[in-house]
Amino acid sequence: MELNLKVTKESHYATGKRKESVARVWVLNGSGKISVNGKIYTEYFKRPVHQLAVEKPLKITDKQNLVDIICTVKGGGMSGQAGAVTHGIAKALVESDPAMRKVVKKDKLVTRDSRTVERKKYGQRKARRRFQFSKR
Repeated sequence: MELNLKVTKESHYATGKRKESVARVWVLNGSGKISVNGKIYTEYFKRPVHQLAVEKPLKITDKQNLVDIICTVKGGGMSGQAGAVTHGIAKALVESDPAMRKVVKKDKLVTRDSRTVERKKYGQRKARRRFQFSKR
């Protein structure tokens, strides 16, 4: 099932990032619909943990049934994408009403989570895992 939401001049835009994922988020006045890549967010994010993460900024700010959200997200996996959407929603809500910043910042949703995958080093199997040592 697809949602027919359109971006208007009254919308507020923000970009959210997490791991390798980037989410573009628009917040509009509406009835509480959340669209991710043209689908309802519960269809896009199958795991309840990801769905709760997406809903979190709206629950904290009591905007669950007051705003519609349109997201496009690219890159990474499902956890990274859910985190990117959460970050984007929080930033867009702060842009729409700067008074919300205190509430959202208390739960650390405005800050970009800078943790990414550590690179693989040469002479090793993975980033930190080494090949088995043989004395003889």
